[in-house]
Amino acid sequence: MAQDAPGPIISIIGGLAPDDLLNIRATASSAGKVVARLPNGVALKNFGCKAVNNNPWCKIEDTQDAHISGWAPARYLSPSNPAPAPEEAAAPATDAGREADAPQPSEETPPDIAARLGAGEPAEPPSAAEIGRTAMQDAYALAFAASVSADPDALAPDAAGGIPCARHVGQPMTRCEASVTHTGGDSAVTVTWPDGGSRLITFQDGKPSGSDSADEFHFTREGSLNMIRIGVSERFEITDQLALGLGE
Repeated sequence: MAQDAPGPIISIIGGLAPDDLLNIRATASSAGKVVARLPNGVALKNFGCKAVNNNPWCKIEDTQDAHISGWAPARYLSPSNPAPAPEEAAAPATDAGREADAPQPSEETPPDIAARLGAGEPAEPPSAAEIGRTAMQDAYALAFAASVSADPDALAPDAAGGIPCARHVGQPMTRCEASVTHTGGDSAVTVTWPDGGSRLITFQDGKPSGSDSADEFHFTREGSLNMIRIGVSERFEITDQLALGLGE
């Protein structure tokens, strides 16, 4: 009978705002550690799903990089997988094991996005733009909370040692060194990649304005955090405090 159970299927990430990324988490929880961030259109192996607090989560693995694995909300995966999630794979990586063993917050965990936006069925959320804005608010609220926690692996914007960054499509955020120069009311942030090379990002009138790359430049803001994308792969998270020298 076990052979008749549905196996892994290929699911495609969708439903995100154009510049947003889907958080892949170490545990099936919106409070789980983020192990990767992936854009719309990425193909994933979907090993099965389970309900956590009435919200379906699926165990996934990147079809192009087996090192990228974890849990993702089923509402962003099409098609979903009717198979039950494998019990033995709740924590996909060694670092994630600490996250699985740690107590997960309950009262502070953000409600399901679809429920907050008034939809009655988690698998059929409202518009992609509404979901994207709310998902990013949740993700960066958790990121700021992690920056003041005892977790030495947390990626804290403006923490000693650099800023969150990624250079390649599907690459989890890492940390890049950053230095800032100010000219009048404008500033320039030089970001140095861990494997060599650098990227110059300019700010004018208090907002990101461009870079030294010929690729297309986009940014979105959540509070005082600037989420910057250059081309299809480069991603940076730079706060106003770092870029503009606020509070110094």
